[in-house]
Amino acid sequence: MFTPKIPPPDTAPTPGTSLVQPLTGITHTPACTCHHAPNVPAPVPVAPPARSAVQLTPGSLIVAAAGGTAMVLIIGTVLVSMLLATAITAASVAICAVVLRSLLNRPNNR
Repeated sequence: MFTPKIPPPDTAPTPGTSLVQPLTGITHTPACTCHHAPNVPAPVPVAPPARSAVQLTPGSLIVAAAGGTAMVLIIGTVLVSMLLATAITAASVAICAVVLRSLLNRPNNR
């Protein structure tokens, strides 16, 4: 996809000629005056090594399913315990607020 499209050797123009012949008969000198070899073939792109397909055997499929189930259970346990810790903290803060409010509203009644 990203490699250049090189025409076949029999239709490729030779250096110094153009694909369109001028109508006026005036010929132009080539703009390139460098000394490179005109018949050097283009480098052939090297194909990347073939990837081996991942093959799942029934045993490895069972291990993958068990590992996924274990991860779901562990993450669920951690999230539920964090929610429970938040709920217990909120309840204890509410009880402390009620006790402090009752102490501050009636300083003479102990």
